[in-house]
Amino acid sequence: MPDISRSQALWERARKHLAGGVSSNIRLQEQPAPLYFSHGQGSRLFDVDGNEYIDYVAAYGPLILGHSHPELVAAVQRQVELGQTYGGQHAIEVEVAEKLCKLVPAMDVVRFCGSGSEANHALFRLARAFTGRTKIIRFEGHYHGWLDDQLVSDHPTSVEEAGALPFPRPVLGSKGQLPHAAGETLVLPWNDLVAFQQLIAREGATVAAVITEPIMCNGGFILPKPGFLEGLREICTREGILLIFDEVITGFRADLHGAQGLLGVTPDLTTLGKAVANGFPLSVFGGRRDAMELVGNGVMHGGTYNGNPITLAAANATLDVLSRNDGAVYAHIRAVGLNLMQGISEAAREAGQAVLTQGIGPVFFAWFTDRQSLSSFRDNWDCDEDKYAAFQGKLIGHGVRTIPSGRWYVSAAHTDEDVQQTVAAVARALRET
Repeated sequence: MPDISRSQALWERARKHLAGGVSSNIRLQEQPAPLYFSHGQGSRLFDVDGNEYIDYVAAYGPLILGHSHPELVAAVQRQVELGQTYGGQHAIEVEVAEKLCKLVPAMDVVRFCGSGSEANHALFRLARAFTGRTKIIRFEGHYHGWLDDQLVSDHPTSVEEAGALPFPRPVLGSKGQLPHAAGETLVLPWNDLVAFQQLIAREGATVAAVITEPIMCNGGFILPKPGFLEGLREICTREGILLIFDEVITGFRADLHGAQGLLGVTPDLTTLGKAVANGFPLSVFGGRRDAMELVGNGVMHGGTYNGNPITLAAANATLDVLSRNDGAVYAHIRAVGLNLMQGISEAAREAGQAVLTQGIGPVFFAWFTDRQSLSSFRDNWDCDEDKYAAFQGKLIGHGVRTIPSGRWYVSAAHTDEDVQQTVAAVARALRET
């Protein structure tokens, strides 16, 4: 295990004045302790003790280009000299809006904000205003934000807690949520079109929107079954329900045109975040012009930092790099990710460990489980989370940083050499786990 004494000292110091010593709860799960970092470059991250890591956390997803991409750095430096924020409009937000609407099939009109939670919250409000209905259908195991009416059934842990399928009960995700926070939320198992049809037959007239990750990334990397998203699209159109794709993770990570472009299904409304600005705090919501016209015309959306010119300079540069040569960089990202998945699987077989890798390359899951695949959220209950947490801690000791939940992110900066070094580290960590 490398020396992390300076990180541990900073964590002890932080806990006196920073709740938990971190700024986001998930960081408390990292083993052997939350690390403190000094800088990142390309695929590498460096902590305050001088240790170097191949980074597959990617800031929990945003760093599609890797750390400190030179074009992004130059764009941000230029903007910093011109001003930090104006409380008004500027040309870059027009340019970025035009690029997003060109690249993302569902987007005719967009709005900028600061986080995925905020963007999804805005679309809940917009959907209710546009349809005159109140209920939102969501799927078990999907994460759409930490606000009271969003943090529902994102990670239930048992049948006793969540209830039997096909109609699980809503499960609040945090202490302190209002008891009625889930009162307008209907929960279904993902990839079960029959259950969706049955619920719509009963509740369709009250449903404003259906929100889904087009690829389930938070509850194990699970692709939609053939016909599932198409079925949602057809039924929502018929019933006057707005279909929302939460592409905070998959937008500009799964594909240049998002998961909706990759899969060929266009929702009514979409949220983006994470990769859209390569680590700068930006989220986007947008979609059909007729619905989005209500924003600013009866539907309140505001924020001092919305459309911040520094953040949008970062997004502008990121989109330029990703779009170059019709998104050629994605072939590299996918190839590196798929090679890494294969290498992890081979290392596990050689170590006699039951490890499942599942994904499309730019983002994937690795789990300790005897299952050959995950097809629904509840399949995650058969995976050994404690063993994976220990494995993640061992990987840190071999110079590889991953997310404790099992999700891996690959960037344009990762190389075949990174894959070789990572697979060797995985093999050593598996022998120690």
